[in-house]
Amino acid sequence: MGFRVNLLSLLVLGSCLMINVFGSFDLDHVSWTQAPHLSPLLPPAAAPAPHHHHHKRPGGHHHKPTHPPSVAPVHPPTKAPVHPPTKAPVHPPTKAPVHPPTKAPVHPPTKAPVHPPTKAPVHPPVVAPVHPPTHSPLPVRRKVAVQGMVYCKACKYKGVDTLMGATPLQGAKVLLTCKNNKYPLRVNGTTDKNGFFFIEPPKTLTTFGVHKCKVTLLSSPKATCKHPTNLHYGVKGAILVPTPKPVKSKLPSPPLPYDVFTVGPFAYEASKKIVCPHA
Repeated sequence: MGFRVNLLSLLVLGSCLMINVFGSFDLDHVSWTQAPHLSPLLPPAAAPAPHHHHHKRPGGHHHKPTHPPSVAPVHPPTKAPVHPPTKAPVHPPTKAPVHPPTKAPVHPPTKAPVHPPTKAPVHPPVVAPVHPPTHSPLPVRRKVAVQGMVYCKACKYKGVDTLMGATPLQGAKVLLTCKNNKYPLRVNGTTDKNGFFFIEPPKTLTTFGVHKCKVTLLSSPKATCKHPTNLHYGVKGAILVPTPKPVKSKLPSPPLPYDVFTVGPFAYEASKKIVCPHA
């Protein structure tokens, strides 16, 4: 019985030594970066009470066994497992998907409908009412008289178509010619002291045939002024122009039985042989 007790004591002591050794070994490996996680200390468990068996030894004396002090098992602090710091997984930056630019659909140009040109309705032309022509009364056939003037030009204006400084030529003769195939006509006229001539109406000359008549210079009585000039067509022939009617006067005058036509004025000048005196 004593041997068993001793053996039990040795086992307890050995276990305590092992705990101390291994416990110190573990403390050396504690990380200094983290605080140790200590588990709650349990109260030391009471050692079981030894069971005494009383054996009587010869001689009648009881031997009181000596027991070593029972030491409560010292449990090392339980450390929480040290896990390495878990890093959040690093994901590469996700790029937004690049879509190609979407082009608007290209529609062919829509052409406006081509309408045929609308023609305006064709209306028949409106014909103005045809009125029968109204005949104006025929002009009255009247006799014709011819008048005019003849001058002698100043010598210094010889060769110039002007009447500046001219004087009336008395006794000058003019010729009225009418080329009518049925009734040819040639009538002379003579100027007075004022250079005026007046040809009475011939019997065969009327207003209907006056457009075929002309008046030309025929002769001059003055030796120093005998060269006819073509002033107002005095040489080639001047046509007959109707004379404007005089303004009505307060005194009534009987109407003339003929129409008066006017020519000229005509002019003679000195010949080239004559030397003009200096003014």
